[in-house]
Amino acid sequence: MSTQSPQFQVTLARTDDDLRAAQALRYAVFVRELGGSGEMVDHQAGLERDRFDPYCDHLLLRDLKRAEVVGVYRVLRSDQAAQAGQFYSADEYDLSALVQSGRKLLELGRSCLHPEYRGGMAMFHLWSALAEYVAAHDIEVLFGVASFHGTDVGPLSDALSMLHHNHLAPEELRPVAKTYQAIDLMPKEAVDRRKAMLDTPALIKAYLRLGGVVGDGAYVDHAFNTTDVCLVLDTAKMNERQRRIYEGGRNSA
Repeated sequence: MSTQSPQFQVTLARTDDDLRAAQALRYAVFVRELGGSGEMVDHQAGLERDRFDPYCDHLLLRDLKRAEVVGVYRVLRSDQAAQAGQFYSADEYDLSALVQSGRKLLELGRSCLHPEYRGGMAMFHLWSALAEYVAAHDIEVLFGVASFHGTDVGPLSDALSMLHHNHLAPEELRPVAKTYQAIDLMPKEAVDRRKAMLDTPALIKAYLRLGGVVGDGAYVDHAFNTTDVCLVLDTAKMNERQRRIYEGGRNSA
């Protein structure tokens, strides 16, 4: 798989050097910028890695002018998860409903961009490549943990409550947090929608625009200094407008 424009190229990691480039960008974002940690974080080498990396596919976004990896997306199909022993987010969420649905699943994770490329076209190229990957593997349901920065849910009450009241996954596809942090922290009528949207990270808002929904409860990840929600996106339920957003970079890639 290779998607290219005059400035950007998205490919799958094929070599150890490719994987290290992805792990180095993850370290810069998740560890140095956001204060995360983990058992396999290599501070000396500047790499953020875990035991799932060898089983996953890694989409790499390169800026061809700088010859540098500036964005990554890690994906894990059901067959790969079987080899790894589980999906990554199974440590945080009971995924029984998803696994028992009989649908073709793809877990998304470790998505990040170099700070200089946020808010521009870079993410569209990554999402375009992801759309091609989904089509190539006949994926029916995308899911994965997405994070709010910080472990204090108080300041996130509006955003988390909005997700619960407006975007809760249907029961037949609903993950449930194992170490349960409620997200229905205030009544629906009390939610300040403007504050909720401002407090919601851009990636989560992008999934919501595509018809994404969330699992029951949040997981507070103290090692990564985040509050995690599990997002689910049923590709069959995307309307045409949303599908154009999802595939937005394809024609220009």
